[in-house]
Amino acid sequence: MTPEDLPKLFATAFGQGDAATIAAWLTADADVVTLTGAVAEGAHEAQQIMAGEFAGIFAGAKLVTGKARLRALGPGAAILTQRYVVSGARDEAGRELPRIGCQLTAMLVATREGWRAVNWALIAV
Repeated sequence: MTPEDLPKLFATAFGQGDAATIAAWLTADADVVTLTGAVAEGAHEAQQIMAGEFAGIFAGAKLVTGKARLRALGPGAAILTQRYVVSGARDEAGRELPRIGCQLTAMLVATREGWRAVNWALIAV
């Protein structure tokens, strides 16, 4: 995964409910805020939270990419800001919720294993 690839890869993994793949893009100690407002400390906890969200509110949901901005902070570090629209989210009764505009903001660093996020937040806008 590269910073340039992340927006579309994230949208695909989100649509597939693939929490394991998303967690693999995080450093072990990453700080994550999910779209439901859950806070995770570390990739393992983030994966567990996202798996629950993908089994519930976001089961079958899709992301459509919008405007993005990638800012290099020097060699091996970047901040990504990516807008999405979420469709297909469902409430507790299974009714489809209105579309949600959201933004992913991620601090990315180059590691021996490739690019990873040390921090990211997916928030409604």
